[in-house]
Amino acid sequence: MKLATLINQLADEQTSALKTLSLVVDWIRPHRGETVHNAIDRMKQLDGALTENLDVHLAIAGRMQEWLDQAQFFQLLSGLGLYSRRGFVKEIGERLYERINPAPKDRNNVKSVLFVVFHRKDDAEWIHQIPDEALLRLLTTLWHFSPPALERTRHRIYSQMLNALEMLSIWVAAEELEPNILRLNPKIIDRESAFVALQREIAALVQSWNHALQHQQDVEQDDAHARVLIEQCREEIGRLQRKSVTAGSTMALTHLLERLHQTLDRIEHLLDIMDPEDPVKGLKRSVELFKSLVQASAERHGVRALWRANLRLMSRSVTENASDHGEHYIAGSRKEYLAMLASGAGGGFIIAFMALIKIQILQLELTEGWQTLWVSLNYGIGFMIIHILHCTVATKQPAMTAASIAEKVEQGEQGRANARKLAELLVRVGRTQLIAIIGNVAVALSVAFAIGWAYTHAQGTPLVSTERYDYMLAGIHPWQSLALMYAAIAGVWLFVSGLVAGYFDNRAAYLNLAARLEQHPLLRPLMTPETRARFGAYVAEHYGALASNFVFGVLLGVTGYIGYLLNLPIDIRHVAFSSADVGYAMSVFIPGAREFALFTLFALMIGGVNLVVSFTLALNVALRARNTRVSSFSKLIKAWFMVIKENPMAMVYPPRDPVPVPDEPAGPQPTPEQSQQAKTDDKARRHKALEK
Repeated sequence: MKLATLINQLADEQTSALKTLSLVVDWIRPHRGETVHNAIDRMKQLDGALTENLDVHLAIAGRMQEWLDQAQFFQLLSGLGLYSRRGFVKEIGERLYERINPAPKDRNNVKSVLFVVFHRKDDAEWIHQIPDEALLRLLTTLWHFSPPALERTRHRIYSQMLNALEMLSIWVAAEELEPNILRLNPKIIDRESAFVALQREIAALVQSWNHALQHQQDVEQDDAHARVLIEQCREEIGRLQRKSVTAGSTMALTHLLERLHQTLDRIEHLLDIMDPEDPVKGLKRSVELFKSLVQASAERHGVRALWRANLRLMSRSVTENASDHGEHYIAGSRKEYLAMLASGAGGGFIIAFMALIKIQILQLELTEGWQTLWVSLNYGIGFMIIHILHCTVATKQPAMTAASIAEKVEQGEQGRANARKLAELLVRVGRTQLIAIIGNVAVALSVAFAIGWAYTHAQGTPLVSTERYDYMLAGIHPWQSLALMYAAIAGVWLFVSGLVAGYFDNRAAYLNLAARLEQHPLLRPLMTPETRARFGAYVAEHYGALASNFVFGVLLGVTGYIGYLLNLPIDIRHVAFSSADVGYAMSVFIPGAREFALFTLFALMIGGVNLVVSFTLALNVALRARNTRVSSFSKLIKAWFMVIKENPMAMVYPPRDPVPVPDEPAGPQPTPEQSQQAKTDDKARRHKALEK
């Protein structure tokens, strides 16, 4: 549409305020292939055209003034951009129904007007790119009011902002009575919390500012104390979030704490806008609020943003416990490194027998259903035994370590990690995974070979049939079969098992599983109180790990059956079982060193795919859960190469542990009389402080 056509439509007396805003935004909005600079140029053209056409300019100003005299801002300021109190399911249902059968728009409700005017999902992108000065210039052009009219409009909007401010503070105070909050901090109702104190302070502040507005006086009460209370509320939310890691979290709790954060941010934003001491800051914050409201309004046209936000919250509630456990899978010292090697070797020893049981099950030639059942139980129970014996399946750690790495990224400034520290952490993670795989592969392969060789010499017949031998070796060949694709499927199941671990660890904490088992009526006749306490503590501590190991085993077992049912080439390959298969196959026909090394390399390639897929998926979910990112992969890669260049051996072996610095000799010890006098003085100081 040409500028002249736009001016003619704006000049039409039948054009409403809503139509005016829609025409202006539609004309400014960048078209396909254009950039935000085109939008800025059109804004300048519109400003120049309205300056030349004073009658049209005044008509628009009168139209907008008449609309603002009736406009309602409360729902816009108190609800838009904040998580709904109705919950995710109801919210997504309402949005879907709104798309099918839209509700009539209230032209006096600014929230509805914003929804109509910014009706494109990409509106938030170009609005955010427009400089604040250009946006302010456009708004000033449209709202070209006389000084009395401008003052009247300002008072009316400020009055509604104060109303929204007070209502938001009431909601914050009411949230502390939520059962999830009381579960984490039962003592919060026995004292005046920061949430209630903030509501009282905001109520007094609103009353003072309303009085100043009505009587056109200077504001007597400032908002300094309210801002202090906002920070105290944030600290309380932080304590609740940390407590939820050990006491258990739920989707509802994560949603509630995030909503509290958003509400406090909105209160602070409104205080900044209304701050009489700094009008320049207020103007800047007004533009920021406008842009964020446009983004929230544009996102209401679809469910993708809502779905993504709730997936992030759900991922966070699951991965909180994973990051806590992830530290155990990152070996920093040589002692931890050797312990991981021993743990991996123990896992490899058990896996060799699990692979033997699987071979025997397959050679029974059962029906597909029964075969799948027994193989799944073999995997699941075997993995649980490995965990109970404190051994390690090498590729089970990525989901845990990824969550821990994401936590380090979040701890960086503004969600951006220090590239050097993150690179050092990645080196430690890679080194730990490598030694765990070496322990698994070396022992599983050696034990499998020894079992097969001993059986062949004792019984006179090979443990593995010729057909099974060909199948086992062909199954791990990367270009004669789909081994690497199957390894990727196993990597996906590794990732899923990590989520299962986080979920069940979180569930155990939420249910207080240790106390439940300790007081369980069925266990009382069977165990002493001390045994029940130890049993409950063990199950609660390892609930997620045991569940995830069993689920992982079942997923590995049923994948081939799913491929059989769908008539699709779907199966799994796991590094530990592949290396055990190599050992059993080689015990039948002992190969040369070259062939042995080649098939061992194939098993390691499968392990690499297992790790890369599971780690990538887990890290992606953990980063999304914390709404953060790695700021620059190029800087991270450069830092990683620098760490390797400084100490190449660090990739495979940790550096020497630092020598502990001896403590300085302590000074002379106080006599018993001096100690008693110090305690008396300290008690007197505390008593005086309490009196004050």
